[in-house]
Amino acid sequence: MKTEPLSVPDLDPRELLVREERLDSLQPPPAVIRSVLDQGRQMICWLPVAVGLGAVIYLALPFEPSILSVMLVTLLFGLSGTGCLWWGWQRLFPRLLGFALLAVVTGFGDLALQARMQPPMPVLPTHATVLTGRVQSLEILPPRNDDEDDGHRVTLADAVFETPVDAGMAPLRRTLHIRLRDDDDLLPEPGSTISLRAMLRPPPPPSWPGGRDLQREAWFSGLAGSGYALAPVSFIGAPSRPSRIETLRETVAFRTAAVLSDQTAAIAATLLAGEAGGIEQQTREAFSASGLAHLLAVAGLHLGLVMAAVIVTLRCGLASIEYIALRWPCRQIAAVSGLLAGAGYVLLTGAHLPSLRALGMASLVTLAIVTGRRVLSMRSLSIVALLILLVSPVSVVDVSFQMSFAAVMGLIAGYGVLREPLMRLRGEGEWYRVVASYGAALTLTSLLAGLATLPVSMAHFGALQPWFVLANLVAVPLAAVWIMPVGLLALVAMPFHAEAPFLKLMGVGIRIVQVLAERVAAFPMAHQPVPAMPGWGLLLVMCGLCFLCLWKGRVCLAGLLPVAIGVASIWLAPKPDIFVSADAGLMAVRRPDVLLVGPHSGLERRTLEDWQQALALPVAPLPPDCLAGLCRISVEAQTVLLRPRDSSDGAILPDARQCDGVSLFISASPARKGCADVPSIDRFSVWRDGAYAVFAGRALMIVSDRSWRGNRLWVPPVGWHGMPNLPLAQSE
Repeated sequence: MKTEPLSVPDLDPRELLVREERLDSLQPPPAVIRSVLDQGRQMICWLPVAVGLGAVIYLALPFEPSILSVMLVTLLFGLSGTGCLWWGWQRLFPRLLGFALLAVVTGFGDLALQARMQPPMPVLPTHATVLTGRVQSLEILPPRNDDEDDGHRVTLADAVFETPVDAGMAPLRRTLHIRLRDDDDLLPEPGSTISLRAMLRPPPPPSWPGGRDLQREAWFSGLAGSGYALAPVSFIGAPSRPSRIETLRETVAFRTAAVLSDQTAAIAATLLAGEAGGIEQQTREAFSASGLAHLLAVAGLHLGLVMAAVIVTLRCGLASIEYIALRWPCRQIAAVSGLLAGAGYVLLTGAHLPSLRALGMASLVTLAIVTGRRVLSMRSLSIVALLILLVSPVSVVDVSFQMSFAAVMGLIAGYGVLREPLMRLRGEGEWYRVVASYGAALTLTSLLAGLATLPVSMAHFGALQPWFVLANLVAVPLAAVWIMPVGLLALVAMPFHAEAPFLKLMGVGIRIVQVLAERVAAFPMAHQPVPAMPGWGLLLVMCGLCFLCLWKGRVCLAGLLPVAIGVASIWLAPKPDIFVSADAGLMAVRRPDVLLVGPHSGLERRTLEDWQQALALPVAPLPPDCLAGLCRISVEAQTVLLRPRDSSDGAILPDARQCDGVSLFISASPARKGCADVPSIDRFSVWRDGAYAVFAGRALMIVSDRSWRGNRLWVPPVGWHGMPNLPLAQSE
């Protein structure tokens, strides 16, 4: 059988040219390709950003995906990313797409796995209960009122409830936060087993749809609930001996209080030993209003100042000895010594999570110095961020994570741009030029870190401190060259009982900062409340900040646009016109310049504070007719019937005149269909769906907390009180 060769039709050269033009049209413009190629190894810094976006996608879902769906999504996108890398490795954009898909699906699947691995929420007793547990940590709390002393809170692990219902229960797999009585003289130490009588409550739901989700935070942190002690603590067995670190902290705080007094001693004890309980609320408000609150929270700034003081002192001392300077690696010795001093300082101040995170970054910096690599770079920062997100991807929504990395990104990017001007200012090393360059560096540090964290601070704390730059320009240099170095000398002199002169000198610097904070806090608009930033606005701010700091070239200035839109979302996003608390015990109506609030007790204080922060409005009572019972309120184009108080428990229904023209009926008691064909929010509504927010525009929009958060692992089902502490009986 003969086979004829296949004939390939001749193509017209003009048709080949058209096909080549079509292929070229599918490629990105050359300017885009050139801009991406210019990034070089900087592109690896986007891996933690993609992992964080995957975690945010999981948290933003309105439902809880099943294990099967998580596995399918992870497998599908993982194979897609692997395919892009396999088939398009020689091409730029398929390779970038493959890495992006793998990083996003890693963050999504990692957080879904972390959420599934958390132990279930237990049933907490609803009445006063005697419980036994092991003290995990002891924390000093600021006083609740000006006339009270500072309080103490213990974190209990392996707690057991001594109730007939829970007899024989296994120890809780989650922890409990319990505030001790103020008159409790005998304080437990970490590791001791105690018994006390306390009132417990589970983590509260959000105060309004879109507010802070304490139930989600408790789910991932391993917290079962909180409460307060009703009786003094009793020890089970002999009280454990305090740890050496805890004893050292108490000794430092005691000796500091013996030399200094009042709030100066409290601030010094905070900086040297992490004992922040003695700082009064008035002092905290002054430092917060002036933008100096970060000086009262031991974190990366204090660790950096301690390490810098040790490194500079040791290196200058070694370099002054000719034999050592010529033969020893002075730079590496100073860096390792600074890291060891920083680790000791972190342990002395309580080893809090922000300081531990900063210590991890400092370890990479020290490793770079020892190995002769670049000290501060975006790549080292991205490695730390990637490790944190892989271990705990939920950290992407943590305020300390966002603020710390935003500050460091701003510092690295800013100094990368301003390095040449600073070198020219330093000149040939004349003493006055060195002093000027050092002062300029401190000023830039405060300015860059403050500007980078300002939008994040506005989103989480609902306040704008326009004078923070002025306050930090003076306070941070004082802390760097005076307060912290002298404080370190005081710590070194304490074993020899010679700390008094250094503590007094440190106290003078602290008093200057106190006066500065009070003066700046008294400036007009020093602490300007701002409304709540929506979640998409904060996402735009963080993405724009990442592009502004991570992208090379002038194109990075395009990151200012999403940052500006995210900040503007504070005023552009619609605000609720009516709030109803999660127990219907508190109602509020928004007016242009005030928030009208119904009668409430002290139990709703936190809810009211959250509403005030969300709207940035002062509080005033509802009209007298609302306080007496039923009243009609006009909100935008709608009329709402309010019943914030009802002694009849819903037995007395509103009449037809009161229901005429009403668009919504809100009642603290059961509504019982008091207004026919009118939607209602009552005690049963909030029992099912949590807090409510009402948007009264042309059309009435009612949003509940359950509809906002969806069916997630950390959202309790209707009527659910937690997993029983005893195993259920086997079914027949």
